[in-house]
Order: sequence, then C-alpha cells, then structure tokens
Amino acid sequence: MSKLMSDHIFTSESVSEGHPDKICDQISDAILDACLGADPNSHVGCETLVATDLVVNAGEITCDGWDKINPEDIAREVVKDIGYVHEDIGFSYKTFQYMNRLHEQSPDIAMGVNEGTGLFSEQGAGDQGMMFGYAANETPGLMPAPIQYSNDLLLALSRIRKQGEISYLRPDSKSQVSVRYEAGKPACITAVVISHQTEDISLDVIREDLVKAAKDVLDPTGLLTDATEYYINPTGRFVVGGPHGDSGLTGRKIIVDSYGGVGCHGGGAFSGKDPTKVDRSAAYYSRYVAKNIVAAELAAKCEIQVAYAIGVAKPMSVNVSTFGTGAVSDDILQQVVETSGLFDFRPAAIMKHLGLSQPSGWCYQDTAAYGHFGRDIFPWEKTDCADALKRAVAEKA
Repeated sequence: MSKLMSDHIFTSESVSEGHPDKICDQISDAILDACLGADPNSHVGCETLVATDLVVNAGEITCDGWDKINPEDIAREVVKDIGYVHEDIGFSYKTFQYMNRLHEQSPDIAMGVNEGTGLFSEQGAGDQGMMFGYAANETPGLMPAPIQYSNDLLLALSRIRKQGEISYLRPDSKSQVSVRYEAGKPACITAVVISHQTEDISLDVIREDLVKAAKDVLDPTGLLTDATEYYINPTGRFVVGGPHGDSGLTGRKIIVDSYGGVGCHGGGAFSGKDPTKVDRSAAYYSRYVAKNIVAAELAAKCEIQVAYAIGVAKPMSVNVSTFGTGAVSDDILQQVVETSGLFDFRPAAIMKHLGLSQPSGWCYQDTAAYGHFGRDIFPWEKTDCADALKRAVAEKA
C-alpha cells in the first residue's frame, strides 16, 4: 500500500517573517512589488542577503521607472514592519549597513522572454525547469495538514507579538507539527515544536505561554490529544536570533513556501522573481489546477507537474497524478486538463488569468512569509473551475 494511504506520522516545519531567510524573501518581493507598481512589464530577479546589521541586494532588474525606486528605503521599511526595531539585538532597521548590486537584466534572457522578440512569436518561459502544484482534502484550504498548522501557529504568534500580548517575544521563530495519519487521513497531532526568539526571561514562563498559544490555535482542528507532546525552545534558550544569529538568503525555504515536504518540488524558489519566471507563475498555476480538481471531488489528493524550455511558451509536458485517490483515472483527468480549454499553461495566459502582473487585493510581499499556498487572499487559491471540471470529466468518463 502507498505510504500516502497507510498509517504513518508526517512532520512539516514553518519559519516566521523574522527568520533571516524570510527577511530576505520579503525584501526581494517588496522590491518586486515596487517595480510592478511602476511598470507591470518589469523583469525582476532580485536576491537579498542579510547578516549582522547588513542587507545586500543583488540581481537583475529591468523596470521603466527604476530611477524613482529606492531599494534601501524599501528594505528598511520591511525590516521595521517585521519588528526589528531594537538596536540591542544585532540587527535593526535603523542601523544596518546597506549595499546595492542590482543591475539590468541580460538582453539574451530578455530576447527569449519578451513577446515577439525571440525565436517564437509569443512570450516564452523565463527559464527551463519543472514546477509542481499540490492539493489534498485534509484541511479547509485543501493543504497538507502539517504545513498548514505549522503556518497557522506562526501567524498567530506574529499577531500576538505585534499586539504586545506576549511582550517578550522577538521576531525570529520556527514551528514544527507532526501529524499521525490513519488510512491516509489526519488522525491526531503527536508533537508540536516552537522555537521562538525572546528576551532573556524564565524558560518556564515562555513554555507556559507558548503551549497555551499553540493549544488556542490547534484546538479547533480536533487533532490535539492528551498525548500530544510540546517542545518549546527545546535548546533551553533562544535570545540571539535573526540575522545576528544566522545569515539569510532569498529562496532558501522552498519547502516551507510550498507543501512542507508533501509531494514533489522542482527546486525553483519564488520570491524576488517577476511572473515571467515560471518557477513562480507556473507553480502558482499548477496549485490552482490541482486545487480545483480536489475541490471538484475528483480526487482526494492531486499533484500537477509542468515543464518548460526557456523562451518557449508551450509546456514540454503536463502531468496529473492523484495517487490512487481519483474518482476517475488520471488519464481522463489529464485529457481534461490539457484539452478542455479550462486551463492554459502558457506564461502569458497564466499571468493574465491570475492577474500576476498587476496584483489586486494582494501583493507579492504577502506571499513571502507563512506560505504561498493555503491562504484565500491569493488568486491561485480560487476554486472557480470546479463545477466546469466536473462537467468536462463527466463528458469524458
């Protein structure tokens, strides 16, 4: 029997907006937002590095209006909003040194990506590679339970920290949730791990407060039991944190960003990349397709893989897998995905369908902490094709 359907424990982790790598993702995406706000046709590949009182930006940007954008101001505002406002912890928006090494995108890459300028007449993929999208009927948002609950914990702790409900919390934190599956379904949460940067206070106080916060978040799932174990700051002390405790880079939390280790991952990071980069846009669209299949009750679990060649609009391949949970065969689902006209995996079509060049009601910085998937504010989380999918499958079956 597939492990996806057998009894087992699966664990996923999340990291907060104050984690060094997540600081980088947010700065990179805030710069992307500024570029798209000035020029929806911007090409952006922005990387960020942070260390003790240091922020460095590097990468390639082509933007009509770039001369009016100040990336240093953006970086300082992001760091301030995250909560690095104390000057005694080795990293503060007021004091960090800033270095800018951003330059214009390579014309060789632009030639293949811009519509009508390359070997093909339509806009091509910004790079080669394969991307995956996944959905499962384990949570209301159709996400794997371990990563959903890990994200939920840190979102709640961020609100608690920023509202001053627990005054000693600092921005850096990580969580981990272990879920026991029985017959392929979440049965209980066996363990919860929270490592949270704090002021130097009693570990007993920290553990009492954070166990209570965790229970407040997870009780509604119905998966906590008397046997659930809680590990709060298990090293015994977490005072030195953020970029002073560890350096950070854009794109180092790709599993946290996606499905917590469930399913496959193509290896490409999301943050700092404009939507012509299929690492980002095609991963979002693959999630959209997979989620609509599960929302239509055509499968309990679904994974979509798509692959591209740089400069070519048409995907090299599209694959549908339901891990044996499909109401119909994977072959039928794949035919519907590829031929029904409901979905179009060409980069320009993805960008238009999801409104990726001119976000409305959301911004890319919103995606850069607590997961790119499983939150309804994003257009790729809509299930507006579910009914049409049911009809298309019924015609094929």
